[in-house]
Amino acid sequence: MKTHLYLGAAAAALLLAACDPAADAPAPAPGPQAEEVEANGATHEALADNPLLAEWNTPHGAPPFSQIQPEHFIPAFEAAMETHRAEIEAIASNPEAPTFENTMLAMELAGADLGRIWRVFGNLTSSASNDELDAVQAEMSPRLARHSSAITLNADLFARIDAIHQNVEQLGLTAQQARLVEVTHESFVRSGAQLEGEDRERFAEIRAELAGLYTRFAQNERRDSELWTLPLSSEDLAELPSDIASAARAAGQARELDTPVITLSRSSVEPFLQQSPNRAQREQAWRAFYNRGNNANEFDNNDNIRTILGLRLEMANLLGFETFAHYRAAGTMAGTPDAAIALMEQVWEPARARALEEKADIAALMAEDGVEDDVMGWDWRFYTERVRAERYDLDEDEVRAYLDLENMIAAQFYVAERLFGVRFTERDDIEVYHPDVRVWEMTNAEGEHLGLFYGDYFARQGKRSGAWMSSFRPQNGITGDTPIIINNCNYNKPDEGEPALISFTDATTLFHEFGHGLHGLLSNTEFPSLAGTSVDRDFVEFPAQVYEHWFSQPYILERFALHYETGEPMPAELLERVLEAQNFNEGFSTVEFLNSGFVDMAYHLDTNPSEIDVEAFETEVLTRYGSPQAIPMRHRSTHFLHSFAGEGYAAGYYSYMWAGVLDNDGFDAFIEAGDIFDPETAARLKDVYSSGNTIPAMENFINFRGREPSVEPLLRNRGFIEAEG
Repeated sequence: MKTHLYLGAAAAALLLAACDPAADAPAPAPGPQAEEVEANGATHEALADNPLLAEWNTPHGAPPFSQIQPEHFIPAFEAAMETHRAEIEAIASNPEAPTFENTMLAMELAGADLGRIWRVFGNLTSSASNDELDAVQAEMSPRLARHSSAITLNADLFARIDAIHQNVEQLGLTAQQARLVEVTHESFVRSGAQLEGEDRERFAEIRAELAGLYTRFAQNERRDSELWTLPLSSEDLAELPSDIASAARAAGQARELDTPVITLSRSSVEPFLQQSPNRAQREQAWRAFYNRGNNANEFDNNDNIRTILGLRLEMANLLGFETFAHYRAAGTMAGTPDAAIALMEQVWEPARARALEEKADIAALMAEDGVEDDVMGWDWRFYTERVRAERYDLDEDEVRAYLDLENMIAAQFYVAERLFGVRFTERDDIEVYHPDVRVWEMTNAEGEHLGLFYGDYFARQGKRSGAWMSSFRPQNGITGDTPIIINNCNYNKPDEGEPALISFTDATTLFHEFGHGLHGLLSNTEFPSLAGTSVDRDFVEFPAQVYEHWFSQPYILERFALHYETGEPMPAELLERVLEAQNFNEGFSTVEFLNSGFVDMAYHLDTNPSEIDVEAFETEVLTRYGSPQAIPMRHRSTHFLHSFAGEGYAAGYYSYMWAGVLDNDGFDAFIEAGDIFDPETAARLKDVYSSGNTIPAMENFINFRGREPSVEPLLRNRGFIEAEG
């Protein structure tokens, strides 16, 4: 179960921030004013002038980015930690008998400034970092981890929580109050609260050391990625689709280079691997992409991986678990590593069989081209597009012409409006941290404010790779604070004045992240520690993945897939071919994912991680499962942010597949109802989004679906088994 942060949204969220699209932690409610506290010699006046500690007189309390500078963060963190320590000490030393109000509620109200500062900082270091912010992060991550541990290892505080937990049934608490007690107690136990003596001290040391390592791993991945570009000549550009050429020119200009370039942003390199006929350049790009963090330079992550795995194993052993994988699985829907592995293996054989069929198709085309080599990683995407074009008469460039990012954003909002009765209106009066960022206000049908949504869609230097959701403020039923949610993607920014045309996969990712965003925006819980995405790791992907299904529905594509020049809808015959091709290359996609899932779990089941040779370990696991050589891990170990830049998905990458079972089965509820916007089914789904962690994950799914999930819809929808009838 995800760590819940009364101890500061800051500390454990910092451990999660770089790895998870939805790795967000609820911020505590407002506490005493930080300017009352003096920290590390800072003057009252200096703290009072710090915008991170002042009241934000902005629309809906949005962060005042224009006032915030990197030098504000360390003094603000120090002041806020001091305030939070005093608040926690007051709770722990309270002479009155522990009650829900003087302990649980007081903890929910503590650390407001710390949570608020962390959210601004964490989002900036992920989305718009620089050398100054990197330095602050490197200094503060272990300090925040020690701050966190000092709270979870506070014996007097835990004694109060434990007393309430032991008597919870006699206290007459509401269902949400009782759930908060249960979740808090479990979180403290999993954070070492029951340890004593040297074990307790060692646990705190491990947490601090890991926090620094997670920061280093993420910064290494970003910096190593930014070192590499592939210059393209005018002849190279002429062989590429116009949108890829446009993005390459924009990337070169952004880096103040004299030539267009391909970068290691996934949205840059993958389209190049799909479309470039230059095999030698494809090999260069592929090798650079898959070797991020593995280049024997100052940003190499191999030693970091071994150290992280060793510390995680030691931490799990201190808590009485055989391995870190057992520690992580306890309290999730899966329950055990064996259950998670069994799910992946259930999908593996049909996925591998399909991938081998796909490989044979590619080999045949390569032979026609006179390429005598085996199918390699830099061949797969290029020849897959050739196979796709022949089988479905599909041209990726033709499809992109109908997928203008503006229309896709409108589509994601439209689906939310139809399902949940909310409205999104763009706001240009709210400050942003980069010119690319946009803000929308979410209201209900009566026009009442419900939250703010930030969209940051384009790749750039200083922004980590991938796509994710986070928040600047979670929903808080105690204070009435509405959520401020952000989605990040890394699409190619086109030349000035040109539309941002994205792929079918990119558009699916857009819907996925907005599903996470709605999980935060629609949250309606009493306590922030139970709000939004603060759910089991193998359930948090369900709201995001189920939302993807609406994008591929003909009704949505007919309405929003409009040609960027003519405004005409996608022709019916092209739409039919696009939908027929949805399961194309599904063997590759599933095997690529499962490769990472198997390796992730194997790392965290290993009991001698100090001896691991990272590349040899990967090879051994993939060979054991018979993975085709041309299909690597989706995320190689040295840039596997999910697993090594935090703990959100460590020994938990399988959860995307677990959630795949849930989302395919869940969307079937709408199919069975005969209406993708069926009001009764949508109301039950809204309950899932709004309930956060107020009820256990399986119970939440059963309330929606009426039964436990079935794996059959996932296998059917991926084309691995035939549909019945």
